Amino acid sequence: MAGQIVVAGALISQGALLVAQRKRPPELAGLWELPGGKVAAGESDADGLVRELREELGIAVTVGARVGADVALPNAMTLRAYLVTCASGSPLPHDHRALRWVRAHELDDLAWVPADRGWVPDLAAALAF
Repeated sequence: MAGQIVVAGALISQGALLVAQRKRPPELAGLWELPGGKVAAGESDADGLVRELREELGIAVTVGARVGADVALPNAMTLRAYLVTCASGSPLPHDHRALRWVRAHELDDLAWVPADRGWVPDLAAALAF
């Protein structure tokens, strides 16, 4: 049984993926990630991701299929990514330095947080649809 689950949302619109630039902690500041956060006790992955993206980006999302494999994080945490669709709102960086839409050919050049980098091939495949 995994410990804390951390969820991330891959929001794709018009052939581009939304990525968010971290402002903290210092060792990750300036790096790019899929937005998301920790699932609270009693929440499903989908419920946690809906709440986190509402808090971080100010949007309502519908959670879809998993992207890539689970990523083991320190402190018995597990990171999972899901495709999400924006149901309402426009993303704003409430909890990040910046937001950016990137295309498949830009994924490899992005300064990713280490935990998210492994999903690049999966994200590129998702962007190809």
